[in-house]
Amino acid sequence: MEHAQALQLYGAMGVRYNAEAMTRSDVQLMLDVKAGDEASFGVLLQKYRSPLVNFLFRMVRDRATAEDLAQEVFLRVYKARAQYSPSAKFTTWLFRIATNLALNSVRDNRHHQIDVSIDAPVEEDEAPPMQLPSRDMRIDEHMVERDRAEFIRQKISALPEKQRVAVLLHKYEEMDYADIAKILECSESALKSLLFRAYETLRVQLAPLVSQPGEGGREGRS
Repeated sequence: MEHAQALQLYGAMGVRYNAEAMTRSDVQLMLDVKAGDEASFGVLLQKYRSPLVNFLFRMVRDRATAEDLAQEVFLRVYKARAQYSPSAKFTTWLFRIATNLALNSVRDNRHHQIDVSIDAPVEEDEAPPMQLPSRDMRIDEHMVERDRAEFIRQKISALPEKQRVAVLLHKYEEMDYADIAKILECSESALKSLLFRAYETLRVQLAPLVSQPGEGGREGRS
């Protein structure tokens, strides 16, 4: 019954809530959920669903799997509401659950990973093969930028699991060291060492990009 209720809440993205609810902190919202306020759970869903799916998508490389995992994350949050204690940021708790589920999914190798850009929008049902370039960028320049992004994506995806998680949380989610360390359940010094190795690997592997003209040959244009 509880599982079905959580599923219903997850699907009700149009849940009603007032402006006052939006001003409450994540911790307060979760405490309100603990007290039985389902509307507060809807606020948290609206706020974190897209960031969570984006993170999971970059981890598992499959849109449907990312959606399924995000649903499972929120189901676990809802089911654990009675035991919730604000000992850490809500986002830390949320992304720790997401990270563990994503790593398990990758390790089990249950899902087919599609080859798309790390920054591809998750919200679109069908992403076009190539986005239209801006007016001040030529087609060849746009192709160069697309190839660069793909090259970077491949190198990040090839990092060891925890290094990849650390880079995604640090670079794309813009989390600080303390929060990432709690998510990965390690010390800050261990995290810094992890990120140092990851960025050093990327620095070496992305060196060919640095040696290429940054403007796709614009210098040679008359």
